[in-house]
Amino acid sequence: MLDYLKEKGLDKNTVVIYASDQGFYLGEHGWFDKRFMFEESYRTPLLISWPGVTKPGTVNSDMVSNIDLPETFLEIAGVNVPEDMQGRSMVSILKGKTPSNWRKEHYYHYYEYPGSHMVKRHYGMSTERYKLIHYYYNIDEWELCDRVADQLEMKNVYEDPSYTRIRKKLHKRLEKLMINYGDSEELARTFLPN
Repeated sequence: MLDYLKEKGLDKNTVVIYASDQGFYLGEHGWFDKRFMFEESYRTPLLISWPGVTKPGTVNSDMVSNIDLPETFLEIAGVNVPEDMQGRSMVSILKGKTPSNWRKEHYYHYYEYPGSHMVKRHYGMSTERYKLIHYYYNIDEWELCDRVADQLEMKNVYEDPSYTRIRKKLHKRLEKLMINYGDSEELARTFLPN
């Protein structure tokens, strides 16, 4: 495709975005599938080439999400982004200018259980350092991972007293995210501990 764009003289004014689906677990955490919130399948490859705007070889670690892609496409095309869309355009990031109010956490909710994949319903949030996950359907289990102390996310520190303050802060941030994304204020209030 890139060769075709170059051959037709379109390579200088075409934004190329390559993304992928998440990879499947191959036994990590004792799991299969890809729907759990652990890092092996939580992240998605994303490569963007925007000639004359994004410097080639740039690597950015800002927290972006697949819900940011439509807003990015619209802004690149010069179209106003509707107010009810939940993502944010990445154009400023692609220009090397991350907004000071860019997201510091990512929200996730998987709800297709029971179903063919048999992954329990869960929601949660991740920050640069922590991941808080709640399995809520037919069970009530919480997980908290400290990804600095435990890069492979193998140890649940949710009940560890040394994480009490962090856990409470993350619960408040998670509730705000759930409400912000319209993921049922009732659900947020029902399942989040005081």
